[in-house]
Amino acid sequence: MIPLYIVLAVVGLILLWSIGLYNSLIRTRQHVKESWSAIDTELKRRYDLIPNLVETVKGYATHESETLEAVIQARNHAAASTGSPGQQAQDENALVGALRQLFAVVEAYPDLKANQNFLQLQQDLTVTEDRIQAARRFYNANVRTLNTKVEVFPSNIIASTFGITQAEFFEIEDAAAREAPKVSFTDAS
Repeated sequence: MIPLYIVLAVVGLILLWSIGLYNSLIRTRQHVKESWSAIDTELKRRYDLIPNLVETVKGYATHESETLEAVIQARNHAAASTGSPGQQAQDENALVGALRQLFAVVEAYPDLKANQNFLQLQQDLTVTEDRIQAARRFYNANVRTLNTKVEVFPSNIIASTFGITQAEFFEIEDAAAREAPKVSFTDAS
């Protein structure tokens, strides 16, 4: 009779441990979903700012319509993206590139750079970009935690049994951050 109780106790402990592991995986997956919604909120904020920014620039740089249209097209494409984080990142890369072109155009218009409305929109966009980066780091940290749990033993057994899979990182290419800084030792005089 005692061996039966021992076997039941061991099976019960394994069952409780498995339930705890399963619940941990589900909680982590929910953290990934929650952190993705934070990114989505900030991206929507950016999408709302861009048309106002383009309209302000349009008042000063009417002959730059090709650049302005490219920004709006990239914004609309990114806003309509409902794919994976990888696809969303690809669409965001196109938008960031279009915005860089827009700000390059702005450099040729000193009156525009001094416009209070433009300066406020530029400040709002900068704050939003910072918030997107913070949300992206938070999301990617949660993805890393989930992916680790899905890969390591013994939680990988529970994950595969219940169809819990790895999540995709959200990585936006930032060409400027990947370029080596240019250093010049020439005499400036």
